[in-house]
Amino acid sequence: MTAVLPFKILSAVADRRYILHMTPDERSPRLKRLDRLFTSYPLYFVTACTEDRKPILANLKVHEDFRKFCQTGLDRGVFVGKYVLMPDHLHLFVAFGEEYEAALVERRRSQSAATEGAVAAVCDRRSPDLRLSLLSDWMKSLKNSLSKTLRGMNVPAPHWQKGFFDHVMRSEESYSEKWLYVAENPVRKRLVPSPEDWPYQGEIYPLQARGHV
Repeated sequence: MTAVLPFKILSAVADRRYILHMTPDERSPRLKRLDRLFTSYPLYFVTACTEDRKPILANLKVHEDFRKFCQTGLDRGVFVGKYVLMPDHLHLFVAFGEEYEAALVERRRSQSAATEGAVAAVCDRRSPDLRLSLLSDWMKSLKNSLSKTLRGMNVPAPHWQKGFFDHVMRSEESYSEKWLYVAENPVRKRLVPSPEDWPYQGEIYPLQARGHV
């Protein structure tokens, strides 16, 4: 049976769900017992750039390790959709489930903080600070993982610009239309004649946008 994991997108305009389809072999033993998992977290469109726009990402080893990192996300509640690795930056779509949220909250509670208010703000599951922390925490891990790969390839650090760019996909926006624009990046840069010819792009988990149900 195919599992369906909807990601509810909050909007005053409409309600759109991003559906994750998985075969039984792709699911952990715990998730095999579930038909549906609901979370209120949105789908993010993320861009991260290399330091000084160095062309260090578009190669087989980085691509392989990027996919391995993202594929381990299911058991941690992180779901990466479509992505493209350009020579000096990457684009991806990602959503977070309850497991990753709960793990982050527990880590924050166990850490010492300057004020109790700071801890409470990050541990409040309704707080925008928690949602920002979810994405920041995961992006830091992704960058660290790929930096380890790059060091193994004798690429000197620093590898990344500080921070990243993110955009919450609102319900009125189309995931597929946004991806079509992103997928054209290698063509616009005259690296390949068509998006399908670019070897460093793909999809980890198929997130499908559907209208209000």
